[in-house]
Amino acid sequence: MLGFFERQRLAKKGITPQKTRRRLTQSEVAETLEHGVITRMALVLAAAVALLCLLAAGRQNVARETYAVALLIFSTATGHLCLNRREVWNCNSRLLLTFLIVLGHLALAKLCALQSAEAMHSNGGQFSALQQRDMWLLAIPFGLGPVLASVLLGRAMAVFVSVFGTLLMLPLLASVSDDTVFIVTNVTGNLVCGFVAIFLTAEVRKRGDLPRAGFFVGLATWVLAVAFRKINVLQMWVEGAALNYQSLAIESVVAIGAPIMMTLLIVGGLPWVESLFRITTRVRWLELADLNHPLLRRMTIEAPGTFQHSLAVANLAEGACEAIGANPTMARVCSYFHDIGKLVKPEYFTENMRHDRNPHDDLAPTMSALIIIAHVKEGISLALEHKLNQDIIEVIQQHHGTSLVFYFYKKAMDQQQAARTDGKIAQMHDEDLPEVSESSFRYGGPKPQTRESAIVSLADAIESAARSMERVTPQKIEQLITDIIRKRVADGQLDDCDLRFKDLERIAEAFRHTLSSMMHSRVAYPDDKEPKTKRGSSVMSSIRRRDASAA
Repeated sequence: MLGFFERQRLAKKGITPQKTRRRLTQSEVAETLEHGVITRMALVLAAAVALLCLLAAGRQNVARETYAVALLIFSTATGHLCLNRREVWNCNSRLLLTFLIVLGHLALAKLCALQSAEAMHSNGGQFSALQQRDMWLLAIPFGLGPVLASVLLGRAMAVFVSVFGTLLMLPLLASVSDDTVFIVTNVTGNLVCGFVAIFLTAEVRKRGDLPRAGFFVGLATWVLAVAFRKINVLQMWVEGAALNYQSLAIESVVAIGAPIMMTLLIVGGLPWVESLFRITTRVRWLELADLNHPLLRRMTIEAPGTFQHSLAVANLAEGACEAIGANPTMARVCSYFHDIGKLVKPEYFTENMRHDRNPHDDLAPTMSALIIIAHVKEGISLALEHKLNQDIIEVIQQHHGTSLVFYFYKKAMDQQQAARTDGKIAQMHDEDLPEVSESSFRYGGPKPQTRESAIVSLADAIESAARSMERVTPQKIEQLITDIIRKRVADGQLDDCDLRFKDLERIAEAFRHTLSSMMHSRVAYPDDKEPKTKRGSSVMSSIRRRDASAA
C-alpha cells in the first residue's frame, strides 16, 4: 500500500510511470522442462524407443543385429550432440525438435519403402508391379529432414541430420528388404539429396526460396533415378526397346514434384513450428526488420534522436556480425528495438534533448541515474506489451549488462567531495554525509549472453561515444573503439558470451570501417558571394540569348 502511494507521488512529479511495469518472468516448471537433465534423458530414451518401434513397424521378423546397429548409430549421434552441439543438447526443446525431424524423416521413408514392397505383389492397375515399386521409391522425401534442420536449426545441424539420418536409414531399409542394391541406392540418394538441400537452403531470405530448393532437390532425385535405372530413359538408345512415355512422364513428375510438395508443406507449417519451439528463422528475422512497426513509427515522432541512433547501431552491429559469422539480421532487428524504453521519458536522453534545456540539471545524480537505468526495464515492458520476439527482449535486457552509468556516478562523487570541503557543512563528520554506492549507478543486467547481444552492446556504446567527438579522424575512431572494448573486457561485461579475442579484433575492425564511413568528412564548399539581383539578371539574360538564337 505504501509503495502504491509513493509511486503516485513520484508520478505527479514526472519521475515514474503511473502504470505498473510489465515484468519478464520465467516459471520454474518451464525452466526445468527446458534445461532439466531428467527431461533430457527422458527425451533420449523416448527417441530410442520410437526408433525401435519404427524398425519393427510393418515387419514381424526383424533381425536382432538390425536393432543393435540402429541403437549403436543412435548412441553415436546422441554423443555427438552432447560433445559438439551443446547449444542443442542443453536446450530440451531444440533436442526434441532434432529428434522429431530425424524420426519423421525416417518414418516417411519407411512408409514409402513398405508401400514399394507391397506394390511388388500387386497384379492389377495401369502400371506394372515394378513401375509401381519405383514410383513409391521416387516419392521418398530425401530432402525433408535436411531442409527442416537447415531452416530451423542452422547448417551445422542440417549436416548432422543428413549424415546420421542416412546412417539410420541403413537398418531401416534392411528391415524392409534384403536387397543390397535397393538399400545402397536409396541410402546414396538420401545423402546426396540431403547435401543438395543444405546447399540450397543455407541462405534462405524469403519463404519463396524453399520451393525453389525443392525443385532442385527433385531434379537431383531425378538424375539419381536415371543413373540407378529407376527411370528407364536409357531405353531410348537401345535398339528395339519400346519406351513407355506415359510411365516416364509420371515417374519424372513424382521424382521432381514430391520435393516441391514437401517444401510447400514446410512453408505452410513453418510459422507454427517457429511459435511452438520459440525459434526465429532467418526468414522471420527479415520480416521483423520492417521499420513500420508501431513502436518504431512512434519512435520517429517522439524520440527521433533515439531512432537515428538505433539505425546507426544497426549498421555497426550488422557489419560486426558478418565479420565473425554471427547472425547479422538478428543483430540489425534487435538494434532497432534495443532502446525503445526511452520512449517513456525521451527528453532525459542526450540525443533527444533540446539545446536550451537539460532536465538533469534539476535532478540529483542518483535520480538521473535511476531514470537512465530504468529505460531497460521500460523497454522490456513495452516489448512484452507489443509481444515482440523473445530474442529481442533478451537483447533489450542485456545490452547494457551491469555496466556503470559513469557520468552521473562521477557527478555524484564530485558533489560528495565538494560537500566535504564546503564551508556551510564543514563541521559535519564524514560518516554523516550521504554515501555514494556504485551499485546504485549500475544497470541490473544480466550481462550479454550471446554474440549478437554483446555486439549490439558494444555498437551502442561506441556509436554514443563517437557522437560526442568534436573532430573525427581515423586515429580517434580507432582509439575510441579500442578503449571501449578494452574497458568492457576489463569490467567483465563480455564474460558470459561466446566471443574470443580474435573475434573482438574482427569486430573492432568492422566497427572502424563502418564508423569511418558513417562519420566521414566533406569538402567545404566555397560561399557564393555574388549578389542575388546580379545572379538573377545574368540568368535571365542567358535565357534571352538562348531564345534569340533559337528564333
